[in-house]
Parts: sequence; structure tokens; C-alpha cells
Amino acid sequence: MARIAGVDLPKHKRGVIALTYIFGVGNSRAKEILSTAKVSEDTKVSDWNDDEISAIRDAVSSYTIEGELRSETQLNIKRLMDIGCYRGIRHRNGLPLRGQRTKNNSRTRKGKRKTVANKKKATK
Repeated sequence: MARIAGVDLPKHKRGVIALTYIFGVGNSRAKEILSTAKVSEDTKVSDWNDDEISAIRDAVSSYTIEGELRSETQLNIKRLMDIGCYRGIRHRNGLPLRGQRTKNNSRTRKGKRKTVANKKKATK
């Protein structure tokens, strides 16, 4: 099993697909990494030799990935919240921030429904 950037890549998958298990590496970047390392896209991870793995590690190290990318993203969100812009306020309140409506959907951001009880009618 190949370990790149602190992630164990599944050995039964093709190289392009396996590299997408690394946070910050998508399909196009995985292809770019493999072409830089001069490794075939269709080769399975189990068929990579030590030279190919080290070449892929070198190619991956030129990108911001995994923990560094996660912390950078969190810092960007924190900055938005600190300056109090619209997106920062939406982050702070846990609401969607890209213009979606919130009357019916947006359960992913708002969480589980909090039912509010009706007022009981006064008995005469």
C-alpha cells in the first residue's frame, strides 16, 4: 500500500482514482501529477514500484494539500467571520452563504428541524 502525504492509497484502484483520496487532489490534478511523475494513469497502485512512488511524492509536494490546505481554508473562513462581511455572518449563523433560499430546504447547513409548538387556544 502506497502512503503519500499521510494518506494510505487503496492498492486495488487505478492511480488517477487513488490519488483523489488525498484532500486537495481532484481528477485533473491527479492526471497532472501522474504526467509529471511519468507514470501511466491506468496503472494500479499495487503495480507502482518504489521509483514511481517517490516521483509521485515529489510531484504531490509542490501542491498545497491535506492539513495545510484544511488549515488555510479554516483561516479564510475565520477571516470572513472576523471582518463581519455577509458571508462571514452566514458562516457564523450556520446558514447557506451562496444565495440559496432557506424557507424550505438548506437542512444540511441548518441541521435537524427544531419544531416550535403552537400556542394553545384560551379556554372560555
